[in-house]
Amino acid sequence: MKHLQVTAFLVLALFFLSASCDERKGNSQEAPANTLPPVETQQPNTSYTPAFEGQTRIAGVKTNTPYEATVIVSDLSNPWAITALPDGRLIITEKGGTARLITANGTVSGKITGFPEVDDRRQGGLMDVAPAPDFATSRMLYFTLAERTPQGSLTAVGKGRLSDDETRMENFQIIYRAIPFYDNSMHFGSRLIFDKKGNIFVSTGERSDLATRPNAQKLSTAHGKVVYITTEGGPVPGNPFINTADALPEIYSYGHRNPQGLDIHPVTGELWLSEMGPRGGDEINLIKPGKNYGWPVITYGIEYNGNTIGDGITQLEGMEQPVYYWDPVQSPSGMAFYSSSDIPEWKNNLFIGGLSSRHIARLVLKDNKVVGEERLLEDEGQRIRDVADGKDGALYAVTDEGRLYRIAKAAR
Repeated sequence: MKHLQVTAFLVLALFFLSASCDERKGNSQEAPANTLPPVETQQPNTSYTPAFEGQTRIAGVKTNTPYEATVIVSDLSNPWAITALPDGRLIITEKGGTARLITANGTVSGKITGFPEVDDRRQGGLMDVAPAPDFATSRMLYFTLAERTPQGSLTAVGKGRLSDDETRMENFQIIYRAIPFYDNSMHFGSRLIFDKKGNIFVSTGERSDLATRPNAQKLSTAHGKVVYITTEGGPVPGNPFINTADALPEIYSYGHRNPQGLDIHPVTGELWLSEMGPRGGDEINLIKPGKNYGWPVITYGIEYNGNTIGDGITQLEGMEQPVYYWDPVQSPSGMAFYSSSDIPEWKNNLFIGGLSSRHIARLVLKDNKVVGEERLLEDEGQRIRDVADGKDGALYAVTDEGRLYRIAKAAR
């Protein structure tokens, strides 16, 4: 077992409101009193100008509380998502079409089976997982997966009951399909999360190709969207486009590229999303119903070959600006808000896994703006696929290379 001890030195004073103040004011934490240079030092891919101060390359911060990151499992098979169950155990999906249960000390179950065949080429596979709000009694789990058919593939949402012996999913059924089908293996998006009402937000990608890219702006397709559905897969009553002619009634927001991170702020209840841009222009977005987040009309990125995208504009009336963006890329995948008080300066901070950037980005928020950024696990060299807020005051992260990290306050 690898044990990485990280001790943060007192290089700056961070002052935060008390937990009771957080309850009153949501995420209005005080900005750091002293700051470091931005963590990003590479040249950007573009010369685009941010829409407002602090939209990119915000000042750096550093954690004061000593913490440690421990590799508790090192041989998972292409893990894609990690989520805490009500009893504190973790469930992890594996891209090829299986899942595992893992305890906080690293005891790993056998492979859980019973899923339909998945399209596990490239960016597809069995992807996200979320327990039903009544999981403790129902044992129901919800998943996203890349479903492959003779018509092509798409992002699908399915559910099933975890068997009593925890070896298989029982009566698995697909409840939602993000139409249309398309024959490639890219940009499935594919995070899902329950809200307090027991409904489900799901992110979908625009399937990458130039032929499908415009679908992100079309309300007649589920590509490049956040959809809001019931546990049966139908649109939630009151959805913003439910009475719009020719619009899919499940659509909640649109204009997304490949959103692989989704979480709800533990105090405010607001929905946040991480989104992969092209070459530059990775985004953090605060999702509001009915809003257009711009892809591919506006972006802070460029094509991989260096060409501009569309008209090469970053702002347009009627399209939302990202709260924060990266250039060069973060390659943001799964993310989680930290809800514990074990590491006080982390409370309600947002932690985003980075793939090509190979670190976790910690973002400090104030009044829905980013006021500080820190990098965690930067020396580990791992592609961080997902981050989860544990029930024990720790953060957990899985990597494409098969590792599971537990990140927690250092033992005294």
